[in-house]
Amino acid sequence: MKLLAVLLFVVLALIVARNMLLSFRAQLPQDYADTGPAFVLKEHLSGRIVSEGLIYGPTGRVNSRFVAEMYGEWQGDSGTLTENFTYDNGRTQQRKWYLTLGPDNTFTATADDIVGEAKGVVSGSTVMLSYRITLPDGAGGHTLRATDWMYLTESGVILNRSEMRKFGIRVAELIATMRR
Repeated sequence: MKLLAVLLFVVLALIVARNMLLSFRAQLPQDYADTGPAFVLKEHLSGRIVSEGLIYGPTGRVNSRFVAEMYGEWQGDSGTLTENFTYDNGRTQQRKWYLTLGPDNTFTATADDIVGEAKGVVSGSTVMLSYRITLPDGAGGHTLRATDWMYLTESGVILNRSEMRKFGIRVAELIATMRR
């Protein structure tokens, strides 16, 4: 019985170590500090942006596809990003982010479905944003912890990868492109 408990502990420790060192969650903004081109929020999240993406469920299978028309506007260090989503099932969703630039390449963001305030960091060619989001009732109404990474490519296209968790367990992932 002790051997089984030790083996179980070792397996759990390996899973935790893998998640912390060798996964999406192991990334840090400083990992990308010297990458280029530089991601400039006021520049790259301005004007008309088209996004196309997939949402994966907890089994790793595609649950939904979407196209979003976005529009970013800035006045000084405050900006808005208006998003109009159309999903493959015909459902539509409108969202609006309110962004505020802070010191040392940080920023905050709010939206109607965000619990509290999202915290973001721009580093090199990347942006990392962490927040809690409450899903619409039609999607279960759950509140999830989300981490978004946006990667700016040489051509100016932004690749967005988001992971959403509940009780520490990954329940959804989003992959999208964003292009002007």
